[in-house]
Amino acid sequence: MGNQELFKALADPTRRDVLRMLRGGSRTAGELAEAFPMTRASLTHHFNVLKSAGLVRSERRGQHQLYSLNTSVFEEAANLLMDLFGRNGKD
Repeated sequence: MGNQELFKALADPTRRDVLRMLRGGSRTAGELAEAFPMTRASLTHHFNVLKSAGLVRSERRGQHQLYSLNTSVFEEAANLLMDLFGRNGKD
């Protein structure tokens, strides 16, 4: 995971909303699409950015694409942010 890809993925409010939805568990692309008033192509772009950053995983289940959080990358991202801004407000 590159830092630039991570920050690019997190910079967009739609992608942050997708991540929040996935906190509750895996969702199909269709379930996620119902929550966002945008074209399928635009949503696919957001999914691809999140996958490129390693924040989400996708898996084909029959006719459905299932998305889930990649929790190990979130742990790495949290550590990166803590290193950047100091742990417990102290550096």
